[in-house]
Formats: sequence, structure tokens, C-alpha cells
Amino acid sequence: MAELELYSYQEEVVQRALQGENIIIWLPTGGGKTRAAVYVAQRHLQTKPRAKVVVLVNMVHLVEQHCSKEFGRFLGKQYKVLPVTGDSKEKDFFGNVLKESDVIICTAQILYNSMINDEEDKHVELSDITLLIIDECHHTHKDSVYSKIMSCYVKKKMKNQGPLPQILGLTASPGTGGKRTPETAVEHVLTICANMDSAIVSTKNFLPELQQKVPRPRKEFKITERRPVDPLGDHIKGMMLKIHEFLDLPRDVQLRECGTQEYEQDVIELEKRGVSEDNRVMVVCALHLRQYNDALLINDTLRMIDAYNSLRDFYADTTPMDGNRTDLFLVGLFEENQEELSRLANDLSCENPKMGKLESTLLEQFVSKKDSRGILFTEMRKSVHCLYEWILENAALQGAGIKAAKLIGAGNMMQKEQGETIRNFRCGSLNILIATSIAEEGLDITECNFVVRYGLLTNEIAQQQASGRARVPDSVYSLVAQRGGRELVRERINEYLEELTKKAVAKVQEMNNHDFRQKISQVQRQETALRKLAEQKNDDRRHRFAAADVQLKCRNCFKCVASGSDIRLVEGMHRVNINPEFKNEYKVGADFVLQKQFEDWEPGRKILCNNGNCNKDWGHEMKYKGVALLPKIKIYNFALLTPDGQITVKKWKDAPFPVEDFDFITYCEDQFPDILDLD
Repeated sequence: MAELELYSYQEEVVQRALQGENIIIWLPTGGGKTRAAVYVAQRHLQTKPRAKVVVLVNMVHLVEQHCSKEFGRFLGKQYKVLPVTGDSKEKDFFGNVLKESDVIICTAQILYNSMINDEEDKHVELSDITLLIIDECHHTHKDSVYSKIMSCYVKKKMKNQGPLPQILGLTASPGTGGKRTPETAVEHVLTICANMDSAIVSTKNFLPELQQKVPRPRKEFKITERRPVDPLGDHIKGMMLKIHEFLDLPRDVQLRECGTQEYEQDVIELEKRGVSEDNRVMVVCALHLRQYNDALLINDTLRMIDAYNSLRDFYADTTPMDGNRTDLFLVGLFEENQEELSRLANDLSCENPKMGKLESTLLEQFVSKKDSRGILFTEMRKSVHCLYEWILENAALQGAGIKAAKLIGAGNMMQKEQGETIRNFRCGSLNILIATSIAEEGLDITECNFVVRYGLLTNEIAQQQASGRARVPDSVYSLVAQRGGRELVRERINEYLEELTKKAVAKVQEMNNHDFRQKISQVQRQETALRKLAEQKNDDRRHRFAAADVQLKCRNCFKCVASGSDIRLVEGMHRVNINPEFKNEYKVGADFVLQKQFEDWEPGRKILCNNGNCNKDWGHEMKYKGVALLPKIKIYNFALLTPDGQITVKKWKDAPFPVEDFDFITYCEDQFPDILDLD
């Protein structure tokens, strides 16, 4: 077993946990929070009879990482340490697996599913666990899975229904929860403590050692001036104005400035209004306006050609419905302007100055230091792909020896592929990762000597975690932004919120134990009451209408295609239509590809609206248990016709009617009566 040693500041922050107290360890990214948790787990296993340790993470890729790099490495030879993910067969027997293991590392969802499952082999009670470690515990708020688990804990505690596990939380920053005053920031930190039923601890006596171990990078602001002329953006705005005129907006509708997040919010609301009023002209125009607004946002952040390509790709996949005036106008408008848009996008004299500043920022790192290694953070997956292509095509960057790779979330990149990318980065065959927020939290990425944030509008927690990736002495943290732009304003706000977080935590730590416990108890009672009210409200909403009284209409052509009573819930998460007549309403497209595999089902082909040339994406086929081919539908792509009018919802959990569980045996008996007839 590898020798487990702590720095002095780590020994300081684990002391109260070693005495059995619930605590949150607050250390910066790179400060060794996980190593400290392994130490606590080791002592717990050595001293607690029948100890059971469960480590919860909020992202799948952290399960194997925490097992191989930390808990398995230091505890694996003496104790049974098991990683469990959604791909693991062990998840289906989690109750039994917990009995046979000493340490389990899993996503929070797996534990929560087991807590609410009544089957003996799967069910787990909190009393079965003696130490519960929660990684990135600042996510224990609102309706997160962490919050659901800890609300069960708090309820049992308030009712004296023990025993309960000791709690150990880990965070690089509790944040302020969006609060911007000292008083409300303190309230947020207390709420996190109450939700975790824990005090928050940080080093007081060994701060210099921590600062030496985790040096803060030097911050640089790489500021550009506004683009003097923007003919592509102006031309796109002119096209949007023509759509406004065609649409003949109602007087009570006010759309804010094109090319902003505010405009995007306005057209989203406009599309919802169109659905509620059965106004397809409004719906379709709003959807196209959003695409043009996206192109303006891309034009502001990336290359002009990226903005043009986003529109080109959208219209390449858009076919007008037969004889529909609105569709013909919108597609015709793009086709009439496509040649001019392409010409403007390729006029490099008007290129985005931010891209030039980003290029010089990267060259500074690689020209002056050949073994540089860093991360370029950006907000959207689309931005990652565009920046990657730009680096590959940029002669100056290639000449400087830049070897880039993309790093995006598990839903869009195989976990195996993620691991290979990080390994290549560690060994030096790659020297820059272009990443979304996945690289901010938790991932075991080699220490970098620079971090660049580009086109990001994130909170203070994400900013601190990104900054913490630049851990090498004399490392650099660069923000590339336009003077007076949104990114620069957000960075300044985050700097203020980071200081506010420190002051809020200090205030909480200064409270005497009696006052702290009293306040925590008060917040817990309040949060429990609010959660009960929210659960009741959600339950009332789900039973607002009978399923048979709700009709599903294609969100594009508005044809009524299904009833709410046709929908069933598979394995607590997949909504499928079991009505055999539904297959007449859709056609199948290309294979639907997921970046992971599942034990009981696999995706089939995409399903598209079959009404004329509508082709609205409705979801995809689901091959269940190798027998059932079920259409799994996305509620967002349908309008719901209810007794009170037509509405839309983002997610199935917001649907205003109950959905029955899928009965596989009954389905098979109905679909294959001749085969299953045993008489």
C-alpha cells in the first residue's frame, strides 16, 4: 500500500473530521482535498467497526479517477475499493455491493436511485453507510442530486432516525450563490453548511505552506478594441430586420438589441408565445431569428467564417414545408443572401480582433517557452470545435509547435477518448487543451503553466477553478476580452465575489458553536419546509390533467400526433410512446449515436415528423432488452394541448400529466400474442 502523507495544512483541516465531526474541507484547486479525504477514510476504516465509506462525485469521469489515483492507490491493498458507474453491472445490485465492499466511489445519482428503490438487492439506507464523502459539495443546493441525498439525511436527523453517516464535504469554493452583499453571502455559506449538516474548515496556521504548494498564477488582461467596422454583422442584422417586418410583431412585443443574450431570451419567449397561440408564423420566425442571433454571437467571439458556417449548416438541414409561405420566405431570404454572406465572411480585413489577440497570447506562451502546456477555456462545445479548427489552420500557431486537442463533456466525447486525450497531454504529445467547463472541476490534468479564458461568462467558482489549473510557479492566467465587453465586466465581478466568499466563510467560522448550530438548525427547518412545498407543487403540476386529456402536437407543423396516455416511463428515466399507431406519424433518419453503452437498451435511429416536409426531430428509437423497439420522445419538441390551452415544457419532469411505468411483460403480450400464447 502506497505511503499516505499529508502536508501540515492538510493535517490541520482534517483534525475535526478525525474526531467524527461533520465538516466541509475548503482548499483551493490543487490543494489536495481528495488526498485529505483518503486520509480521513483510512483512519475511519481503521477505527470504526463495520465501516462503510461511500464517495460521491458529480461527474462520471471522476469515479475511475478517484479510484485509481487516490482511494484505490492508498487503500486498495488493505480494503475492497470499488468504482461504480452507470455502465457498471454493480449498480443493479448496489445494496449487495455495498455490503461486500469497504469503499465505494460512485456518482450521486447511483446512490440516490438506490435510496429510493424498494428492491432488496438494490436498496440502500443512509444508516448502511458510516462515512459519506461528497466531492465538489458546493453543488449541494437547489434541486441537485446532492441536495436530494442530504435532504434525506437532514429529515432523518430532525426525526432522530439514526444512525447516520459522518459527512465529509470537499470544495474549492462554496461561492456566494449569486449573492452580492456581505449579509446574503454569509446566508449562502450557512445554507451550504446546513444542507451538508457540516461546519466549514480551512487552514489558519499553515497558509504560507498552502500558498507555496498552490501558487496563484499571474493574471493578465489581454484587451482588444471594438472592431471598427463589421459588415458581416451589419448584413446579418439587416436580414433579421426583414424577418421582423415579415413577422409583423405585435405591439406588446419588444425585442432587445440583436446579437445579445437578451435578444436570445426574447426570441425564446416569442417562440413560446407562438406555440401557445397556435401561431406557426411566429414560431418558425423566432427559431430562425435565434439562429441569426447565434451567428452574431459567434461573429463577436470567433471568426467570421465560423458565423457564416453556422448559418450555412442550419439551412442545409432545413427544408421548407410544401407550399408554406413562411418557410419559403425564410429559406429564400438566406439563399438570396448566401453569396454575399460568404464574401463578407472571407474578407480578412474585417476579421474579429479578439482572434488576433488570442493568437498573440498563445504565441507569447509557446515562443518564449518551448515546453509550455496549458488550457484554453471557452464556453460552448461549438466554440471548442471552431477554435480547434482555427489552431490547425493557423500557420503561425502551427509553426510555434502548438499541438492541440479538444476536451468536452462525457455526453459528447467518449470517456475512453477523454482519458486518452489527458494521457497525451500529460506525456507531452499534446500541449494545449481546448476545453469547456469539464476541465475546470476535478479532472486530473497535468499542472499547466498557463490558462487562457476566452468568450466566457461564468461565475466566481468556475473562474477560481480554471485559474487553479495554472499551478506551476510563474504561471500565467490570461483573459482575452474586448474593452468594456461582457467578459471583462464578468471577470471584475467574479474577483469581487471571490473576496466576498472569503469574508463570508470567515464570518461563519468566527461564529461560536452554539450560535452556528442554532442558525444551521433554523436554516434546515426552513429548507425542509420549502422542499416540502416544492414537492407538493411539483406533484400537483404532474397531476394537473389526466394523461388522456393532453394531446402532443409537433412543435413545428402543429399536427396532433399522440395522447399523453400513450406515454410510458422506462426504468424511471426514459419516456416512450407504446401506441403501435404512433409509428405512422414519424419516419426514421440516421442512426442516433450515444457516447456510452447501456446494459438493457441501445439507441436506434432518429425519429422525425412525417407530415409533409416537416422533419421535426422528435427523438430516437430505443431498442429495449433486444425485443422492444420503442420511440423515445423529447418533450421539448412537442406542444402540449391541454384543457386550459396549448403550452410547452423544457423537460418531462415539468409535464402537467402523470406518466405510468412501462410494463415490459404486458407490452410483449400485447405486441407478440401469437408467440407468447402457451395454450
